Amino acid sequence: MLTYKIKSPQDLKGLTMEELKALAEELRGLIIETVSKNGGHLASNLGVVELTIALHYVFNSPEDKFIWDVGHQSYSHKLLTGRHGLMGTLRKFGGMSGFPSIKESPHDAFGTGHSSTSVSAALGIIEARDRLREKYKVIAVIGDGALTAGLAYEGLNQAGHLKKDLIVILNDNEMSISQNVGAMSVYLHRVLTGTFYKRVKYETKARLKGIPKIGESVVKIAERAEGSFKGFFLPGGLFQDLGFNYLGPIDGHDLPLLIDTLKSIRTYDEPILLHIVTKKGKGYKFSEDDPCVFHGIGPFEIETGETNIVVNSDEKLGECIAYSEGFGRALTDEASEDGRIIAITAAMAEGTGLGCFVEKYPDRFYDVGIAEPHAATFAAGLASQGLKPVVTVYSTFIQRAYDQIIHDVCLQNMPVVFGIDRAGIVGEDGPTHQGLFDISFLRNVPNLMFMAPADMPELRKMLKLALRHGGPAAIRYPRGKAFEFQHVSRDTEVLPGMADLIREGDDVAIIGIGNTVQPALKAAKLLNADGINAAVINARFIKPLDEKLIVSIAMRTKKIITVEENVLAGGFGSAVLECLCKQGISDVAVKMIGIDDEFVEYGSQRILREKYGLDEQGIYRTALEFVTGKIIK
Repeated sequence: MLTYKIKSPQDLKGLTMEELKALAEELRGLIIETVSKNGGHLASNLGVVELTIALHYVFNSPEDKFIWDVGHQSYSHKLLTGRHGLMGTLRKFGGMSGFPSIKESPHDAFGTGHSSTSVSAALGIIEARDRLREKYKVIAVIGDGALTAGLAYEGLNQAGHLKKDLIVILNDNEMSISQNVGAMSVYLHRVLTGTFYKRVKYETKARLKGIPKIGESVVKIAERAEGSFKGFFLPGGLFQDLGFNYLGPIDGHDLPLLIDTLKSIRTYDEPILLHIVTKKGKGYKFSEDDPCVFHGIGPFEIETGETNIVVNSDEKLGECIAYSEGFGRALTDEASEDGRIIAITAAMAEGTGLGCFVEKYPDRFYDVGIAEPHAATFAAGLASQGLKPVVTVYSTFIQRAYDQIIHDVCLQNMPVVFGIDRAGIVGEDGPTHQGLFDISFLRNVPNLMFMAPADMPELRKMLKLALRHGGPAAIRYPRGKAFEFQHVSRDTEVLPGMADLIREGDDVAIIGIGNTVQPALKAAKLLNADGINAAVINARFIKPLDEKLIVSIAMRTKKIITVEENVLAGGFGSAVLECLCKQGISDVAVKMIGIDDEFVEYGSQRILREKYGLDEQGIYRTALEFVTGKIIK
């Protein structure tokens, strides 16, 4: 295979065009095969195979820097930069990351995992290059979806102002090029990137500037005329106005055309935006037909496209659905009884389980694009007029809206509900996507009520409470299945600040929050076999805490263990310690289980929970050591 002959991008330079095309098909095959086994981002990677080959053929990585926006389209890049031997470990614990990582390879110039950062990062690298008097090119590859985020335009705005030689490649996989538009765009791109055009352009500008008194004015008129001409034919007026020389759109799967274009723009010394059009999921029928499903997917059967879902029937105690889907269903049910409920998402309607809501109430649903800050403030505006907005967002992405949550929602005490999906350990997507900070940065915000359910029925009760609360509320819930938990109290409604003592005990109290409650109870049963009687509390509320219950159980057991899928600094355990301190209790020993001062890498949820002692065995060992003082191996 050609792929295994490519030890570095330099090996591409000697391949013929036919060999490069064959290499593209090999890369697609390897990506499909790997993702079918390991899961990962398929459609986005299949769409940029030719672009990746062309970039490495024309430019010289790692001297030249490629910044992959979001980074979930970097599999071909990894395969071409000496990492094909690691492909089988993709997204596995201790294996290769599914995103660019500066720790992994010098060819990964900047780590990415969140959208719309590439232009800003690339411009910073260029400015550093010029200050250090170095010579290389910097290319940012950004998708059309990422251009819905304000950060992308902040970067484009400054780049156009500074007039640096930044190359931005807009990978547009939402539109298609018709035959006529394609032919015209190819013609114009050849004219506008050719050496003749460039020479005439610069020579003419120099001569016009030499005309006494009026030269500069004439040049400005000529530049405006050029922009008007290109804007008439091309959809690039906005980028022209931002200071970029806009080229395209061109076919992003035409290797000779891509290589020819990149060779031309490589010589430019001004901001360039190259617009390419690709087909998401190209080369794999099921992915082409449904790129949304195959954007981020678990293991699947290549022949049929069907996902391999394995459910442990021993854990299934009731209807088993994903928390995301369950939240969407619950919100749809609530909306049927209250016409003021509005659903908002930031380009994650399917991911956050809102499909059923969209289908039933399309006029009460807003997808604001990859714009979490806007989603929060938009929701605050809706709430200010008596509506009940619910913003569904992944934990890792709500970080982007922190200022708006404080300033626009909580400061004004607006009744906005945040459904924080993928909270806790997410798994194979790694450190950029683990939802391990939201407890720490949200529990300190005044006016915000913050909850975490132990199972789906409790989630439904919390949503009801949040919607009638009259102020800001947030509910965090994990990625994965919501197994109904038979030990959670069913006969009472969830009231603000009310925890649930689900197991009595006098030797130690284990306080779990959210999805740590079930393993805490299992650990208590294991401790019982060792003669240790452990109480278990389902805290339910991160804020307000059930201080009365916590204090009473602390005074009785004198030993408390807190368990959370969050960083320990400022987390749920810290809240319990603050509670005890406020009550003047100093003779209670507290042990906190969570994530210490580090970023959690990639790996399955099971492996990561085992590593950090968040599974039932880890909680059991910690509690046994805590109570007996013996080191358990």
